Amino acid sequence: MPTLHLLCGKIASGKSTLAKTLVAEHAAILLSEDTWLSRLYPGEILSIADYLRCAQRIRGVVGPLVVSLLESGVNVVLDFPANTLANREWLLGLAQAAEVPHRLHYLELDDATCRARLRARNARGDHDFAATDAEFDLITRHFCVPSEAEGLVIEVHRA
Repeated sequence: MPTLHLLCGKIASGKSTLAKTLVAEHAAILLSEDTWLSRLYPGEILSIADYLRCAQRIRGVVGPLVVSLLESGVNVVLDFPANTLANREWLLGLAQAAEVPHRLHYLELDDATCRARLRARNARGDHDFAATDAEFDLITRHFCVPSEAEGLVIEVHRA
């Protein structure tokens, strides 16, 4: 039975790194929001509003693709942020539409560690997007810790 693997964690908590590990462990296909955004909208995402607009467009394509892959028997690691109730509802809906199990991988990490990792990542320049401290603060304000009451199967990863 294929499984949809979802990722939840603050910026620079290690979601993309864990996604690569999950792909290897589960012989899964990886779909990364950052990759899609950087390839489809190079140089166009200059604000949170730009991100939200472009991310919404991608969902319209990626959602049916994920369901189709799962229905075909393929494990999927979806490196899209499951950081808000609304995002998790959409992501959980994909597993439900395909009638397959899911696992939400929650990377539990404090702000200071994430911020330090973000600064290091920005300095290396090896990530599709470089968030500022102000953007980290803005985005983190919307972060909501996942709960099994949402109907989620959660696996917590701690540093």
